[in-house]
Formats: sequence, structure tokens, C-alpha cells
Amino acid sequence: MSGEGSPAAAGERQEGVFIDVEVSEQIAGDAELARKLQEVCPVDIFSASEGRVEVVRSNLDECVLCELCLEAAPDGRLAVKKLYDGTELRR
Repeated sequence: MSGEGSPAAAGERQEGVFIDVEVSEQIAGDAELARKLQEVCPVDIFSASEGRVEVVRSNLDECVLCELCLEAAPDGRLAVKKLYDGTELRR
């Protein structure tokens, strides 16, 4: 993968140019929620890795802003950040 701040090589995909996802530490270790997020996300942004909520960084810009992850997570514990306009989706 290219170094930070350097352009991606031909065919290499940059991560999170338009979207970022912030998961609070309070829910990061919740195995049940990790499985639920993995199941509800239509573009595979979440992975239930070793019982933790993991963000698949290479899939971030596939986000369709459906808010299914926000509905699955406890209020205030997960945010979808729209890097292109500085706003975020949060419940």
C-alpha cells in the first residue's frame, strides 16, 4: 500500500477518501454487535474479527449512506463521517 500522503499506484485503491467510520471503544469489543454490523452492511464495511468490531478500510468509500449500521449500533457509539463535506451521520 502506498505511504501516507503519496498517490496510489495504478490499480491500487485508496482508503477512505470520501467516507470514514468511527467506532467508539465502548462497542468495539462487543462480539454480538460486530456480527450484527457485518450482517447489515450491504457493502461489507464491518467485519466481526476475533469478537471485535473491525472496519474494513478498503471498503469505506463503497458506503451508500443507508444508515443501517447506525440503526444497529447503540445511540452515539458509531459515526459515519462524510469527509467530502465535513458532516457526519450519528444517532
